[in-house]
Amino acid sequence: MVDVQHWLSALPPVAVYLIVAGVIGVESMGVPLPGEIVLVSSALLAAAGVVEPEWVACAAAFGAIVGDSIGYAVGRRGGRPLLARLGRRFPRHLGPAQLARAEQSFARHGVWAVFFGRFVALLRILAGPLAGALHVPYRRFLVANAAGGLVWAFGTTYLLYTVGRAAEHWLKDISWAGLVLAVLAGLGSTWWLRRRARQLDQEPASEPAEPVRAGRDG
Repeated sequence: MVDVQHWLSALPPVAVYLIVAGVIGVESMGVPLPGEIVLVSSALLAAAGVVEPEWVACAAAFGAIVGDSIGYAVGRRGGRPLLARLGRRFPRHLGPAQLARAEQSFARHGVWAVFFGRFVALLRILAGPLAGALHVPYRRFLVANAAGGLVWAFGTTYLLYTVGRAAEHWLKDISWAGLVLAVLAGLGSTWWLRRRARQLDQEPASEPAEPVRAGRDG
């Protein structure tokens, strides 16, 4: 992550915002990319005064919402064969076992899987394509997608920015400690949501989960 931050710091601010939106957007379409690492690195740059936190957060939210929506459209058109092709292309991230877990989350929790999925690497990648392939109604998907994207983007960015600025003020002579503190705060900002989402995924189903029925788009 430090290498990513160093690389981003050499770019003009507009390029940083575009990279944040682009990487997170492509990740949300179903392609495994380090979207969260890029967001955390950019938020730390904002704390250092290199970029503006509001633009980092807006770029991340834009990429998340638009990328998920494109992933939804692609998944709706391509269906399960598309997910199978993605699994063959990225077996470590989107193999049959990962796909089965993600589909089980959707079957149990519906659009809440989209919201919580923004805080879990596997579902962050699969939420859009899988929701489209399962014909989750788009209006419901969009509400959960937008809510999750905004909370994740603005929450992560501003928590890291705030802690980073405080660390810079109080720990000027121990810069590495400020960085560690900021990173730990960023991880802590999503701890509860990650833990809750994983608990939901690991809960044994009392009865076989019913498949998600196709819904009419709004």
